[in-house]
Amino acid sequence: MQLQDWIGRTETIEDVATATPYAALAATLDWPAPLAGQRPASGTPLPYLWHWLYFLPMYAQSEIGADGHAKRGSFLPPVPLPRRMWAGSDFTFHTPLLIGDSLRRTSTIADVKEKTGRTGKLIFVKVRHEIHRNAEQSPALTEHHNIVYRDMPNPEDITPAPLVAPAGSAWERHIVPDDVLLFRYSALTFNGHRIHYDRKYVTETEGYPGLVVHGPLIATLLMDLLRSNLPQAVVTHFEFKAVRPTFDIHAFSVHGQPSPDGKTVHLWGRDHEGFLTMDATATIA
Repeated sequence: MQLQDWIGRTETIEDVATATPYAALAATLDWPAPLAGQRPASGTPLPYLWHWLYFLPMYAQSEIGADGHAKRGSFLPPVPLPRRMWAGSDFTFHTPLLIGDSLRRTSTIADVKEKTGRTGKLIFVKVRHEIHRNAEQSPALTEHHNIVYRDMPNPEDITPAPLVAPAGSAWERHIVPDDVLLFRYSALTFNGHRIHYDRKYVTETEGYPGLVVHGPLIATLLMDLLRSNLPQAVVTHFEFKAVRPTFDIHAFSVHGQPSPDGKTVHLWGRDHEGFLTMDATATIA
């Protein structure tokens, strides 16, 4: 079968927005007491992107591949390239998800594309997720998740020049991505990808200099920065693109800059060298 034959495949998963994952992520993001670790009451809105705490990938241990992800070829196409990264996502928030909601997520393979870049062959897979709450017909949240697969590094590859991050920002937060932070986020999202916790694997097999900080974790930190500075803001749309990997061997920072008209917020991640690692925009109602 061709990889494009997977376009249109769907799967549906049901879950309940329970309180304990909310409390655990609040503690992991270092929310101040008493919010950190406190289980929220039923009806409490989920912060933006915290739906990633649910619909966890519960594959049997025998179905796990060498990289810690599920073996390919069931829902996701059997891409032959070994490296897999979260390239970015975009979201439309229709109505809030609440603690206690019964949730249903329908996922569809929206597109599969093959490209050749400066570092070799690339395969992009786009997955559309629609999340419904309490049997409502219209989705509460629509997400497009972009996955990129690539080959192992080659010494002859031409490495793209890094982009310099904006110099100033209205808001910023500095993060020390130690092993415990990465482990806790992997555990909360039941993410078995070994690049986030297995230092021997990530350095010797995939050739990275250290553990890779999860793209969704950085995106969550960007939205949490917005929440802490504009707690009443209603976000209708959010999109982010991973620009450069972030590793646990150095601290990094997240930044935000509202537009003059207050309709959007530019958010970005910056590494210790001042290079752009993630670029994002939130649209405010």
